[in-house]
Amino acid sequence: MRKINEFLTGWYNYFRLAETPSIFKRMMEWLRRRLRMIRWKEWKWPRTKVKNLIALGVPKAKALKWGNTRKGYWRIASSPILHRTLNDHYWQRMGLKSLNAR
Repeated sequence: MRKINEFLTGWYNYFRLAETPSIFKRMMEWLRRRLRMIRWKEWKWPRTKVKNLIALGVPKAKALKWGNTRKGYWRIASSPILHRTLNDHYWQRMGLKSLNAR
């Protein structure tokens, strides 16, 4: 997260003079989706995905359904289940700084 925050800070400082809040918003949306995809890949095995989804507060039936899915990583990263569990608050707790808040 430290490296990502360094990159985001530098990128923001370079482009902050331009009136581009929509670009910053789209970039943060893409970055969070990419981070969700990476987290999903890190969990690797279906049983690990189910266990972590349950730990994040997903009901067991839904966790079993989504943990065993065969959909691709990028597609799952935009799924409703990961949007609710790996949301903005989750990434703030992990240390990600938002460009929207600046």
